Amino acid sequence: MVIIGGGIVGCSVLYHLTRRGWTDIALIERAELTAGSTWHAAAGFHVLNEDPNVAALQSYTIKLYQQIEQESGQNVGMHMPGGYSLATTPARWEWLKAEAAIYETLGIGARLASAEEIVAACPIVEPTGLLGGLFDPHEGAVDPHGATHAFAGAARKRGAEVILRNRVLALTALPNGHWRLDTEHGAVTAEHVINAAGLWARRVGHMAGVDLPLTPMQHHYLITEDLPELVARKDEMPCVTDLEGFTYLQQERKGILLGIYERNPKHWKTEGAEWDYGMELIPEEIERIGAELSIGFARFPRLQDIGIRKWVNGAFTFTPDGNPLVGPVPGLRNYWTACGCMSGFSQGGAIGLVLANWMVDGDPGADIFGMDVARYGSFASNNRYLRDMTAQFYARRFVMAYPNEELPAGRPLKMTPSYDAQKAAGAHFGVVWGMESPQFFAPGQPDFVEAPSLRRSNAHAIVAAEVAATRSAAGLLDTSVYARYEISGQALQPGSISCSPILCRRSAGSGSRPCSRPRASSWAISP
Repeated sequence: MVIIGGGIVGCSVLYHLTRRGWTDIALIERAELTAGSTWHAAAGFHVLNEDPNVAALQSYTIKLYQQIEQESGQNVGMHMPGGYSLATTPARWEWLKAEAAIYETLGIGARLASAEEIVAACPIVEPTGLLGGLFDPHEGAVDPHGATHAFAGAARKRGAEVILRNRVLALTALPNGHWRLDTEHGAVTAEHVINAAGLWARRVGHMAGVDLPLTPMQHHYLITEDLPELVARKDEMPCVTDLEGFTYLQQERKGILLGIYERNPKHWKTEGAEWDYGMELIPEEIERIGAELSIGFARFPRLQDIGIRKWVNGAFTFTPDGNPLVGPVPGLRNYWTACGCMSGFSQGGAIGLVLANWMVDGDPGADIFGMDVARYGSFASNNRYLRDMTAQFYARRFVMAYPNEELPAGRPLKMTPSYDAQKAAGAHFGVVWGMESPQFFAPGQPDFVEAPSLRRSNAHAIVAAEVAATRSAAGLLDTSVYARYEISGQALQPGSISCSPILCRRSAGSGSRPCSRPRASSWAISP
């Protein structure tokens, strides 16, 4: 087995497979471990995630760091002071309360915090407009170099091999389901191939004939000079995320690391980095992120009085919904993905766990639909769709998400023949696997817009009327988004196998004799 890519995710997969007893395994890296987006990452981690199943897996990742440090003998540089997510609007405060209830059911330990508590713990926070926040005791950061090498070192101790400075040049599927990998140092045959190539994952996908829906995007953060308040402080200040300000903050030695999710994001090398791209940074674009910086410096005014020691503008890979691509690629034997992970230090350990379970047991061991590569079809690799969707996700990174909310990016992409007629009749559409699907109709209300809400939206009365009409009279459901199969095969002689009168439409009733419809002896099923 071969893993392609030596970032935090690839090394985690290597470690978890060896922990399950698979030791005839190698990781091949084109340059050095971490030499993609891992080396320049802020390396923050947190449990909180809108998908409760992913949140539980992120909790696993964080608990794993101390274990791999002990197994490998490599210091991971772990700091876990906890972190506050701020609420500065009534809607956000209500949203955080709902989130806290979810995390309580998961046993994660996140809790609500008052504005006074936040300012006392993080005195550089400006309290104006602060209503409270959500405290995650598991938030913190690790050393990206140390954590990655800890996974690799622990895997080596269990028998795995790590091959550096050897780029994979081509992949060839063999008739027996195995793969031939042509590399700079020669060819190798592997039963399984795992694409954990990070910034190069889309290019590695093309080698196998698959176009994965992920693309690199730029991401900025800055590191300040030392703050006297932190120099004098004995403990570490908790992390802070200003959800309305699109910024996150964590202590970096005795200074501050401030990261920005700008509302005007910029893609970088949509098809993936060039093969010779090294451990380099992209020149910072301060004017483009000026609006978010102004908000950040207003929420953390102490930063206005201190110098900036370093700017980082590096590329990370993003998928249309921001979650990674994990699992077997449909239609390819023994080709697996572990890529598209923009939160590698929160999710890397979990990706290794579920992928190892999947390969060894045939099941990931948890509900990971939010990560499953199969949640996307070929439609998602359309460059316009991919760019629109990833830009939308990036710009909304800290924006509240509501139940049943339908977002506009990348639409309409696929439409049924009845789309125009349904739209003229007042249809409001959702999207299922790229296809527009009517959710409800608002006839005679051309200007109606459903306002997202944590409670009943303004579309509730419209939907209620549709339900009542269906119960009292009849309803019509558009099933265009469902799969259809054409079944063909060689037919047997009529009468050789009879149908069940219960299942056969040609039977007149339970008392009639079975029909003599031909039955097939061999079948070919295609979607």
